[in-house]
Amino acid sequence: MTATTQRSTKVECINCGARNRVPAVAEGTPRCGKCSTPLRWVVDANDDEFHAVVDESSLPVLVDVWAPWCGPCRMVSPALERLAGELAGNLKLVKVNADDNPEVSRRFEVRSIPTLVLLDHGTVVDKQIGALPEHQLRSWLESKLPTGAS
Repeated sequence: MTATTQRSTKVECINCGARNRVPAVAEGTPRCGKCSTPLRWVVDANDDEFHAVVDESSLPVLVDVWAPWCGPCRMVSPALERLAGELAGNLKLVKVNADDNPEVSRRFEVRSIPTLVLLDHGTVVDKQIGALPEHQLRSWLESKLPTGAS
């Protein structure tokens, strides 16, 4: 087992409140161990683990390329996490710090942040550059998610 597959995040189930460990890499959709409700899947990834965390995901993945010094990035982040909760079971949110991970930035030709890249089985579905209000992010995501995902 690699360090990527061992790393996990604790997530509270929105249905029953149980705390669950959600791994960065997993097959299928993470579900609550108590009530089986799909869990919000938000993970950080770096250049080394990006392929395993993103390209091999069975769910569509929204990659958020951001930086800690970026005001618009910090503004959009809570909205993205809420959307990941609303779309639990249908979307994985992966956050990548652009300053620390130049390979991911090169791969997606990131010239401005925040840059959001929606992928399905490793293939780019669409890209959104710049901060948008939550309702516009929701509309964009719902219109671009593969059929059956939203």
